[in-house]
Amino acid sequence: ILNINKPAGMTSHDVVNIVRRAAGIRRVGHTGTLDPMAEGVLPVCIGSAARVSEYLDLDFKTYRCRLRFGQVTDTLDIWGKLLEERKTGGLTESAIREALSSFKGLIKQVPPMYSAVKVGGRKLYEYAREGVSVEVKPRKVFIREMTVEEVDLDAAEAVFSVECTKGTYIRSICGEAGELLGTGAVMSALTRTASGAFSLADAVELELSLIHI
Repeated sequence: ILNINKPAGMTSHDVVNIVRRAAGIRRVGHTGTLDPMAEGVLPVCIGSAARVSEYLDLDFKTYRCRLRFGQVTDTLDIWGKLLEERKTGGLTESAIREALSSFKGLIKQVPPMYSAVKVGGRKLYEYAREGVSVEVKPRKVFIREMTVEEVDLDAAEAVFSVECTKGTYIRSICGEAGELLGTGAVMSALTRTASGAFSLADAVELELSLIHI
C-alpha cells in the first residue's frame, strides 16, 4: 500500500493508472476518491493489497479546507460556474465559528450535483452537464471533529479542519455554511491530511513513490 500525496489537478484514477503502468500490475486500486483539484493523502493498494481497499475506505478521514464567502457556484467550489455574488460586510468571526460548529455530529447531507453519486444508474455530474434536474436524497454522515483554524474577515475567508466518515462532501459543508450565514460560500482549497492510519506527514510524492515500486 502506497500512501501517496495526490497533487491538485489530477484525478484519483489518474494516480492509479500511473502506478499501474509503473508497477506493471493490473490490479491497483485506491481508497477514498479525491476531487481533481483536491490534494493530499490517497492510499493506493497494489496487487493482493487491493482486496483490503474497501475496508480502508471505511476509516475516518481528515481534511483541511479553505472556504470563501460571498460567492455561489454550481459546483460549490471556486472552479465552478459563478451563479451569484453576495455581500459579506455583516460577517463576524463568532457567527462563522457558530455556523461551522453546527455541522458536528450526525448530520444529513445532500450530495452536490457535480459528484459521482449515482441516481437511476447514472452519475449526478452526468445529469448536471445535461442540465437535467433529479431528486437527490440526503444521506447521513458523521462529523467527529470540526475545528475552525483561521478567520480572515477582510478576505472573507475561513480555514477549518474536519474529521468525518466516508461519503462526506466538504464542498457541501461550505455551501450550507454560506447559506446559514446568508452570504453564500464556496470551497477554495482542500487537502486530505489523514485517512485512517495514513497521514500527510508520512505520504510520499507521486514521483518518489514510483522509484520504490
